Amino acid sequence: MADARVRFNLPGLLTRRVMPGSVLAGMLAGLGQDPVSLPWATLVGLGIVFSLFSRAEKPRAAAWVGWAFGAGYFAATLFWIVEPFFVDLARDGWMAPFALLGMAGGLAIFWGLAMGLARWLAPAGGWPMALAWAVCLSLAELARSYVLTGFPWALIGHVWIGWAPMQLAAFVGPIGLTLLTLLTVALPMTAFRQSRGFAVAVLAPFAALYGGGMLLAAQPVPVIGERPVVRLVQPNAAQRLKWDPAYAPMFFERQLEFTAAAADRRPDLIVWPETSVPTILRRAGPAFERITAAAQGAPVVLGIQRFDGPDAYNSLVALDADGAVSDVYDKYHLVPFGEYIPLAWLLSYTPLASFVQQFGYGYASGSGAQVLDLGPLGKTLPLICYEAIFPQDVNAAPERPDWMLQITNDAWFGKIAGPYQHLAQARLRAVEQGLPMVRAANTGVSAVIDARGFVTAQLGLGQAGYIDAEIPSPLGRTIYSRTGDWLLSGVLLLLALLLLLRRKPKPH
Repeated sequence: MADARVRFNLPGLLTRRVMPGSVLAGMLAGLGQDPVSLPWATLVGLGIVFSLFSRAEKPRAAAWVGWAFGAGYFAATLFWIVEPFFVDLARDGWMAPFALLGMAGGLAIFWGLAMGLARWLAPAGGWPMALAWAVCLSLAELARSYVLTGFPWALIGHVWIGWAPMQLAAFVGPIGLTLLTLLTVALPMTAFRQSRGFAVAVLAPFAALYGGGMLLAAQPVPVIGERPVVRLVQPNAAQRLKWDPAYAPMFFERQLEFTAAAADRRPDLIVWPETSVPTILRRAGPAFERITAAAQGAPVVLGIQRFDGPDAYNSLVALDADGAVSDVYDKYHLVPFGEYIPLAWLLSYTPLASFVQQFGYGYASGSGAQVLDLGPLGKTLPLICYEAIFPQDVNAAPERPDWMLQITNDAWFGKIAGPYQHLAQARLRAVEQGLPMVRAANTGVSAVIDARGFVTAQLGLGQAGYIDAEIPSPLGRTIYSRTGDWLLSGVLLLLALLLLLRRKPKPH
């Protein structure tokens, strides 16, 4: 049967119809991310863009479709990126629209290049085109997880966080979830075009994605021994007030009050969020004395800034029951332009020198991932804020911990989407590793997450208070915790090579 689909390769048509449609499809697909969390919208958006992509006559046209789709998607999912510029609106507000447009347009380049390459690899269409589309987009998501220190936020596979398919991350990680999601869209659509009856059989990817996830989610996490109780302290310090001399003491007193609060069972560990002590480490002796008194014999983990010579660090400090510093961990995966200025020494010789001088060189990077031994509480992997979005940082731990600990200050992310997306990624790290995650956030959401990624206790966004909860038991070591992204990367590259070797020009 002749293919009656309308194809395009005209810049005018791209501008008038295809580009706006691709942008809207991307925005629709973005509804799968938290806090909306509608993965079905993502599947529909992906279906629309796959249809537009498959109608592109040449790789260049397909690349523009991919870029427009990505621009809409990232604008919809990462709009919270403007929030830090509103903390000091008079000084930084003017940069907000440029940040959003630059972020959305820049990340969209990965998807544009991926769809252009996919169309080049499969010019004749059909099944190879469906596979090339899924493989190339998955490779693009892998690339943006690592290139220029990486930014694996709002990956396509993240739409399943909180849904049954999330459990498959224990085997294939977030890029594997992305690949399965893309195949779930592309294979049935291709089958439907070629043979309506055969389309039913190709629904197998969705059955595997959802059915496999449900089977895993139904298996309970066994309780191993008596579980320690952790208290998560959430002061809810607004970022514009956090370092204000008139308010900082109030937030500190609030944390002391929550730390000392009575309970039927005193916590075995108390956790304060990132940069929660309003002084630097070498001057924190009096503050630590008050914290230790309030903790009433429980060890405390907290966030603080410290200096080592000229270098400043964003650090996590563990205080023992006597108030002595037992461990110090320095954040090593820093936020570009947020915690340090990339190539600052070079920029100081350019017209941006005044920018560098105004914001400084930022924090120094710590030595790398480490595991803290908290005695009866077990071994924990500390993560400070941004580090929890990187599976590779978690896999970099020198040994397998018993649980993971994230301290963060999500006040920078606003109150709409950013904090919920950050929490969602912490849930996925728990599934990937088969380990519980304990999370203390300045403004929320503070939470305890079990090894299946389910939240067992939480304190909502924008609330001041604390929660006491048991640290859940770990599961056995997962496949993904052993392989990381290396195994799937090899599979994707092998598939791309096979597509290249069988590449056939489109028949005329």
